[in-house]
Amino acid sequence: MLQLKHLRKSYHVGDTVTHALDDVTISFRNQEFVAILGPSGSGKTTLLNVIGGLDRYDTEDFNYYYNGDLIINGQSTEDFKETDWDAYRNNSIGFVFQNYNLISHLTIIANVELGMNLSGLPASERRERAIAALTQVGLKDQITKRPNQLSGGQMQRVAIARALANDPDILLCDEPTGALDTETSEQIMKLIKKLSNDRLVIMVTHNPELAEEYATRIVNFQDGKILSDSNPFTPVDEPSTFELKRTKMSYWNAIKLSFTNIMTKKGRTALTAFASSIGIISIAIVLALSNGFQKQIDTTMSKALAKYPVTITQTTTDTSNDADEEKYVKSRGYVTAAPNYLQQTTHKNKISQNYLDYVKKIDPNYANNISYQLGVNLNLLGNVNGKIKRIQFSSILPGETESQSSSSVEMPNISFAGSTIFPTSLNKNKSNFLQENYRLLSGSWPSKPTDLVLVVNNQNSVDVNVLKNLGIKINPGEKLKFKQMVGTKYKVIANDNYYQKLPRNMFVPKKVSKAMYDSSKVELKISGIIRLKNTDSMALLSEGIVYNDQLAQEIVKQNKNSVIVKTQKKTKQNVMTGQNMNATAKKQMMQSIGSSNLPTGIMIYPNNFESKDKVLAYLRKWNKGKNKSDRILYTDMSDSLTSLIGKLLGGVTAVLIAFAAVSLITSMIMIGILTYTSVIERTKEIGILKAMGARKKDIIRVFDAETFIIGIFSGVLGVTLACLLIFPINSLLYSITDLSNIGQLNPIHALILILISTILTMVGGHIPARMAAKKDAATALRSE
Repeated sequence: MLQLKHLRKSYHVGDTVTHALDDVTISFRNQEFVAILGPSGSGKTTLLNVIGGLDRYDTEDFNYYYNGDLIINGQSTEDFKETDWDAYRNNSIGFVFQNYNLISHLTIIANVELGMNLSGLPASERRERAIAALTQVGLKDQITKRPNQLSGGQMQRVAIARALANDPDILLCDEPTGALDTETSEQIMKLIKKLSNDRLVIMVTHNPELAEEYATRIVNFQDGKILSDSNPFTPVDEPSTFELKRTKMSYWNAIKLSFTNIMTKKGRTALTAFASSIGIISIAIVLALSNGFQKQIDTTMSKALAKYPVTITQTTTDTSNDADEEKYVKSRGYVTAAPNYLQQTTHKNKISQNYLDYVKKIDPNYANNISYQLGVNLNLLGNVNGKIKRIQFSSILPGETESQSSSSVEMPNISFAGSTIFPTSLNKNKSNFLQENYRLLSGSWPSKPTDLVLVVNNQNSVDVNVLKNLGIKINPGEKLKFKQMVGTKYKVIANDNYYQKLPRNMFVPKKVSKAMYDSSKVELKISGIIRLKNTDSMALLSEGIVYNDQLAQEIVKQNKNSVIVKTQKKTKQNVMTGQNMNATAKKQMMQSIGSSNLPTGIMIYPNNFESKDKVLAYLRKWNKGKNKSDRILYTDMSDSLTSLIGKLLGGVTAVLIAFAAVSLITSMIMIGILTYTSVIERTKEIGILKAMGARKKDIIRVFDAETFIIGIFSGVLGVTLACLLIFPINSLLYSITDLSNIGQLNPIHALILILISTILTMVGGHIPARMAAKKDAATALRSE
C-alpha cells in the first residue's frame, strides 16, 4: 500500500519559486490502475518521479519545516538515505517510459536482465525471469535482437518486460503510449490493464479517452494539486511489512556491461588503446634492451672475471655502513662531527693460524688455487758473469727504498693484482692457475718451491729496470734470448749471513762476497718464461720474476730464529734505520725479516663463476656468530666491477624510462577526456541504471570497468607491439655490434607494464566516473 502525505516539491530559479507539488495527499490500493490526468506543467511527471524515488520531496524550505512523507507498506521514507532509495527503486518500482529508454548496445534479454543484475540474482535465475517477462509481453522470439531492430510497440513491450522482471510492487508508466500509433497504444493499454490485476499501476497520460477506457481510477491534477479523484481510498493503519534488499552490481556484471558498450565503438576503442600503449611500448623496449645488455654484461664479466680471486688482506674497507650514509635525515639546525671516513671504514683482519687452516680446507671443487702473501724479504744474490751481486726480483718504484719494495706494505682495500707470487693447487689433479691462464714460451713449468718463472707481456717484453735488478746489463730496445734467462740461478741468503750487527743493536747488510753466496743452501732457478694466453685470461701476475708462496714459507722457517728477528722483537725502534715504530709498522718490519709464517694476504681463485658463490658462502660461514672486530672481511673485485656497471646501466635505464613515462601520463589524461566523453554519451544510460536502483558505486563501477578493459587491452597491445619491434631492433644491433638477441623482455616486466597500464588508465577515468555517479537520475533520463 502506497500513501502520500502532504508532499511538496518546489523548484527555485533565481527569485522565482515553482510549486510542482503543493501539499499532495493521496493513498493507493495494492492492486489498481490509476491514471493521472492534467495539462503539461501541472506536476504529473514530478509526482511520478517522487513516487519512484527519482526526485526527493521537500522536507524544508528556508526556515519552514514540512512534515510530508511517502509511506510504502507502512514504512515511512522520511529518513531514507541515498542507498535506501536505490534499494526502494530496485525492489518496489518498475518504470515504463514514453520513449522506452532501452540501452541500445545491449540485446533485448540483456536489457530485461539489467534490473536483476543490481539485485544480485544468479545468472540462471535472471535469464529464466527475463524470458518469462518477455513471454508475458509476447516477445519471447525476439530475445537476441537489439532495440534498433524492433518497432516502437515492441520496444515499449521490452520496457514493460524490464519493469516486470524484478517483480515490483508498483508499476509507474510515464506516457507509455505517447510515441505509439492508435492500434499499438490500445495493445499496450490492454497489457498494462492486465498487469494491474497483480500490482499497483500508476500511469501519467494526456489522453483522457484511454484513461476512461482502461483505468480503474482517474486522478485529475493541476498546478501541483489534486483537483479530483474518481475512486479515493482511505487506508487503515497497519504495521510495516516493507523490507529493503540492498542493491549491488557485481564487478563481473559491470565489466560485461562495459564490454558490450566498448564493442559498439571498436574503431575508437582500438585507436584509444593504441594511443595509450605508446608509453608502454617505449618502456617495454627500454626494459628489454636493458635486460639484454645486463645479461650480455653478466655473461662477458662471467667469462672475463670467472676466476678473479677473492682477496683477504690485513687491512680492508668495511662498506656495511654505506647504505646508512645514503639516507637523508631531517635538518635539525646543527652539524654533527662524524668520525674520519677511513678510520670508520677501515677494518683490521686478524688472520690467525686457525683461519689459515680453515681456508686450506676449502673444497678444491670450488677453489683449487690459493696463494698466500707473506711479505718477507728475499735476501738474494746472483753470480753474474763470475761477479756476485745483490738481486731484486721487482723494480723499485720512485720514492721507495729497497726494504719497502720487498715488503708488502698495505693500504685499505688493495688487492694483490700484479702479484709476484703465483698460487699453488690444493689438488694437483685439478685446475692449475698458471697453465690455465699463461702460455709457456720457453723452459718448463715450475715443479718445486725453488723454481721461478719470468712473466713477459704480450709483446714479449719486460721492464728494463726489472732486468737490471736481476743483474743483467741491458739498454731499452735491446733483445735477450730466452736461453739467456732460462736456467739462471740465484741464492737466498739466511739473515744471519746477510746482516751484520752493529753497536746499539743496529743491523746493516754485509758486504757482498763469494763466501756469503756459498753459505746458502737455498738455490733458485728460472725454470721457464710465460706469457698471458689471451685477453680473456687473468693478468694477475706482475711482469718479471714470480715465485711460489711455498718458497716464502721456507724463508720464514730459515729466518724466524735469526739474530735480527730476536733483536727486533725486543725494541720499538727499527733495527736498520733507528726510527721509532708504531705497532703496525713494527709488525710489517717483523714480517719483512721473516719472523712470522702467517700471511699478510690471501688470494683464493674460484674454479668458475658458479663456484664463486660457494667460496663466498664458505668464507662467510667463518664470521657467523663472531663480533664485528673478529670477522674476516674479503674483497671480491669481480662483484665490485659488475655492481658498478650494473648501477651505471640501471641509471641510464631509469632516465630513459622517465622520458618514456611522460607518454604514460599523457595517455592517462587522454583516457580521462575519453571517459568524460563516454559519460556524456551515456547520460541516459546512467539515468536508466539509477531508475532501476543502481547506487553511485555501481555507476562508478561501470565506468571504472570500461577503463579497466581499455587499460588491460592497451597494456597487452603495448607489450605485444614491443615484442614485435624487438626483432628489427635486434637485427639492427647485431649489424652494429655483432651481439645477437640483445632485446629480451622479461615476462615479469611485461606483466608489471600491463598492470601499470591498467592502473593509470583507471586513475585517468575515475574522476569522470565519479562525475557520472553524481548525475541526477531524472535529469539524465530527459537527456538525448
